[in-house]
Amino acid sequence: MYRRGRPNAFMRLVNRLDVMLYGARRLSPRQCAVLKVAGRRSGTVTAVPVAVAAHRGGEFLVSMLGPDANWVRNVRAAGGEAVLRRQGRETRIVLEEVPPGRRAEILRRYLAVAPAARPHLGLRPTDPLPEFHRIAPRHPVFRIREAGVAEQRAGV
Repeated sequence: MYRRGRPNAFMRLVNRLDVMLYGARRLSPRQCAVLKVAGRRSGTVTAVPVAVAAHRGGEFLVSMLGPDANWVRNVRAAGGEAVLRRQGRETRIVLEEVPPGRRAEILRRYLAVAPAARPHLGLRPTDPLPEFHRIAPRHPVFRIREAGVAEQRAGV
């Protein structure tokens, strides 16, 4: 359904339905959200369903399709600026990329909340941590920060 890291026609339809469902106030669990980010070429805002992994007091987004996923490329081009719609609320956020050496535990947690991602990462949440270290460089992880909070930390 994701040949060469891109969704086929069926998955594009499923993703559109997920975007509608995940953005709804009462219909979606807290770990389901919609990421909205400006396209790196067109500037048009695109919406992508995502799973939010909570880990050690932070929240994270993971690219199950790797660094060439459109949303990852768009987030990088936008300097991390995006909007997260969750349970009927939109929040301006800044996504900060986590270095590969610190991704393993987050990837494990992500697989626990996003079981559909397991075939893409090739692991289960119960696999040994060294296996997650092995795949970490291939799967970008971003820490979610509210835009105002991230700007305060940067001294803006």
